Amino acid sequence: MERGTTLFLRVAVFLIGTPVLAMCIFAVPEIADYMVDLYPDHTYLKYLVFLLLYAGAIPFYFALYQAFKLLGYIDKNEAFSERSVRALKNITACAISISSLFALGMPLFYLMGEKDDSPGVIVIGMVIVFASMVIAVFAAVLQKLLQQAIDIKSENDLTV
Repeated sequence: MERGTTLFLRVAVFLIGTPVLAMCIFAVPEIADYMVDLYPDHTYLKYLVFLLLYAGAIPFYFALYQAFKLLGYIDKNEAFSERSVRALKNITACAISISSLFALGMPLFYLMGEKDDSPGVIVIGMVIVFASMVIAVFAAVLQKLLQQAIDIKSENDLTV
């Protein structure tokens, strides 16, 4: 594969990570403070919002790192290797953990949407859960296909 294509994908991965970093720095504290404004008697909700959103960022950035590694393997013509399969497996695990984490955090989205009278907040939470699950399934399918291709390649190498 041409290096320009993977360079474009690396830039895209970087551009995906930048807004999430900005959100973690600027928006998450505002969202947590807004949750306290909505429920002044339940100040512990602020820490639950911090926990949910920052804990979701950890597997997100680990998955982006795995995507960078996968693109590096493609650049080195090692796309059909066990390391690529392992990177896809890690991406799948990260997507499942993000989806599970936000599914567990849906009551927070519900509380915010109920008090603020905006159902869009609940929809945002559902989009994150379902998008993460789609990514997990897609990565798992790619992982399985890549593993089958590696198995076929190793069979062909043994017969020659």
